[in-house]
Amino acid sequence: MKKYYITTPLYYVNYKPHIGHAYTTLAADVLARHLKAKGESVFFQTGTDEHGGNIEKAAQANNVSPKKWADDISQEFKQMWKTLGIEYDYFIRTTDENHKIQVQAIFEKMLAQGDIYLGNYKGLYCSSCENFLDKSELIEGKCPVHKKEPEEINEESYFFKLSKYEKPLLKYYSDNPGFLAPEYRANEIIRFVEGGLNDISVSRTKVSWGIPVKSNPNHTIYVWIDALTNYITGPGFELGKESEKFKDIWPADMHLMGKEIYRFHAVIWPAMLMSLGLPLPKKVYAHGWWTVEGEKMSKSRGNIIDPRELVAEYGLDPFRYFIFREVPFGQDGDFSKEAFKRRYNGELANDLGNLFSRTVNMINKYLDSSMPEKPENSVLFSKLVETKKDIEKDMDSVQFSSALDRIWKNISLLNREVDTRKPWEMAKTDKEALKKFLHEMVWCLRLISSWISPFMPSTAAKMQMHLSVSGRPEENKKIEPLFPRKQ
Repeated sequence: MKKYYITTPLYYVNYKPHIGHAYTTLAADVLARHLKAKGESVFFQTGTDEHGGNIEKAAQANNVSPKKWADDISQEFKQMWKTLGIEYDYFIRTTDENHKIQVQAIFEKMLAQGDIYLGNYKGLYCSSCENFLDKSELIEGKCPVHKKEPEEINEESYFFKLSKYEKPLLKYYSDNPGFLAPEYRANEIIRFVEGGLNDISVSRTKVSWGIPVKSNPNHTIYVWIDALTNYITGPGFELGKESEKFKDIWPADMHLMGKEIYRFHAVIWPAMLMSLGLPLPKKVYAHGWWTVEGEKMSKSRGNIIDPRELVAEYGLDPFRYFIFREVPFGQDGDFSKEAFKRRYNGELANDLGNLFSRTVNMINKYLDSSMPEKPENSVLFSKLVETKKDIEKDMDSVQFSSALDRIWKNISLLNREVDTRKPWEMAKTDKEALKKFLHEMVWCLRLISSWISPFMPSTAAKMQMHLSVSGRPEENKKIEPLFPRKQ
């Protein structure tokens, strides 16, 4: 059976990883964990984009070779993913030898069939995002992403016949309405393609740090053509060969990326695949940007959020929870330490942590720590089970904040039940009713723990240990708070 294939973009190694990189990669990890819990086979790929003029400049500024620079920053990304509990299946680098060989072969194939041709590029180029720009894309004469004036370039270049794929792309968008996601971003792409596609420059003669064109080594392959190809080279694509591994993984089921690179994935990448005669991905999904206290993250402002600092202060699971609880996935969001602390103390420490501690302590006190069988005819448990389908639907469609909202409504319901039914009073008047109620609560919390597991795997495991999901009661009955309150 084909594996569910999830990708992040390849992260550019011109700077160390930050919360923006973590957001996309954690989203992929949450989705992968959710699918695996349902019994699906998953292939989750991430990696680093290591070629281009900006890498050369960064390496020169630090007095190291581009390869040494790329090695060091790529390792920082790997270390970050380890810190954040991200369980990827494959980490690809564009400096990997097998990737470089396939990129060159693909370029030559497109050249031979006429989809790539030699010409001269004269126009605008933003070196910060390594992107060729049309005047119509500028805002007040500047790159819309980096707010810098692009430079004028005039040089020999190879071009990809993007214009040839204008109608095939529009037909594909029409025939596959779920391809462009979220839905509100689809119209922007469709309007762009309907406005007419121009052929794009796909090589540079003034950038030496890159993959050379095999038949003309004076040219290096445009960094974006190099990077996008990772989605097929990682799973084992080899031009002209049948690979069982590749057939078991491709096409991608979910390409995740930030909205600033959506057009590359929604227009250029599918056109390249059409040129190669390969199936297109099932979905390209662009999420929004994170600002910090209302301002865009930037090195110059010194406001780049390093997730490792937040993990050190609050713990890993609260960080994973917050970034998907705070903002609907897909939309822009603002990071605030005050909002983080508020959700931590309110939703994690109070709502979930206190509910869990109270329930387990009552089991220990009133039922001699024995964990129950599944309750029969439980209205409370049935209410929670009724929401399972909607939670799974939200998770399948990466609507993570909606899924968490549904889960927390169930947590609130359980807290109300405890406050209303007062089990500590039942202990004095009706021990049989108390037993039935606590049995219900344990099973409800087991369900909650399974739902939060993709977001907070360690917390879920701790809950399941104390709730004896394995069938073995936890020996140490004294439980520490799941989330100690922060002052």
